[in-house]
Formats: sequence, structure tokens, C-alpha cells
Amino acid sequence: MIFRGLGLLVLLLFYGVYFGKMAMQKKQGIQTDHIAKGGKRGRLFRVEMTMKAATCAAPVAELISVFTGISLLPVFARYTGVLAAFAGVMCFAVSVYTMRDSWRAGIPEHDKTEMVTTGIYSISRNPAFLGFDLVYLGFLLMFFNPVLLVFTIFAVVMLHLQILQEEKFMADTFGSEYEKYRKHVFRYIGSK
Repeated sequence: MIFRGLGLLVLLLFYGVYFGKMAMQKKQGIQTDHIAKGGKRGRLFRVEMTMKAATCAAPVAELISVFTGISLLPVFARYTGVLAAFAGVMCFAVSVYTMRDSWRAGIPEHDKTEMVTTGIYSISRNPAFLGFDLVYLGFLLMFFNPVLLVFTIFAVVMLHLQILQEEKFMADTFGSEYEKYRKHVFRYIGSK
């Protein structure tokens, strides 16, 4: 029962941050959601559209897993999952806060944003994606079942492919400034 409550709390907090930030930016006239929108074509469009499907399907699988309450892992692994999921929520919340008005979901075609390299971005180039991954991993550990495993792997792989697309966009947009940053800060966590 405790894991069900914690699982629901993680979902509420994580998606509360996500949709809350979108709503705040919308009030300021900022379009946050650029996933598979605009004139995107080819690989970028396919990656973003598939990522969108994966990241919409994963929370549905997580919610179903919460209500079934089944886990094939021992209690220790489930508590480890709780820690990972809450770490993911914190990582995501701090990354969104640090980005301020530059935060976007997907690659914006025409929005001018600033490159953020301070705060949590000084130790991770992609802390928002790291937050997603930690939440997904935490949920998998809390409610391990084969169906959730498939959805989790699908979402994590698609988020990684999106990161690769965004890194290309950042290099094209910010040039040598981004290359210097990329040489000093790891994709997921750590600095050189």
C-alpha cells in the first residue's frame, strides 16, 4: 500500500512540475511544447513523434502498475526505486527552474533561447532528461513487471535519441560556445 501512495505522489509531483511550468510559460506567451510540431521533417520529426508516444505511454503503464500494485522485486529494490524516483523529480524540477524561460519540450524552430550552463547544468548537459530517466527507473524498481519494463526501455531509448537530436541543434545554434561546454560537462552527469 505504501508503494502505491508513493508512486502516485511521484507522478503528481513530476507531472505537476512539467505541466505547471508549461502553464506558467503559456501565461507569458511562451509556447513550451515543440515536440513534433512545425515544419520538422525526416529523422527529427520521427524521433520527436516516437518520443512523444513513448513518454505518453510510459505514465499510463506506470499508473496501471500503481493500481495493480504488483512487483516482482524484493522490498529493498522497491525502496531503492522510491529514492530514484524522488531524485528524478528533484532533478527535473531544479533543471526546469534553472532554465527559467528558456525551457522547451522538443526542439524549437524559431524561438530564441539562451544557453544555460550554470547551476545543475554545470554537472549535467541534460538534467531534465536525467530526471525523466530516474523517475522511469524508480517506477520500474517500485512496480517491476514485464510490461512496465518494455515501456520503460522504450521511453528511455527515445529520450536518448531526442538528446542526440538536441545536441545537434545546440551545436548548430550556439557553435563554439556549446562545443566548449560539451567538452567540460557530461551528457548525463559529471564534469571533466
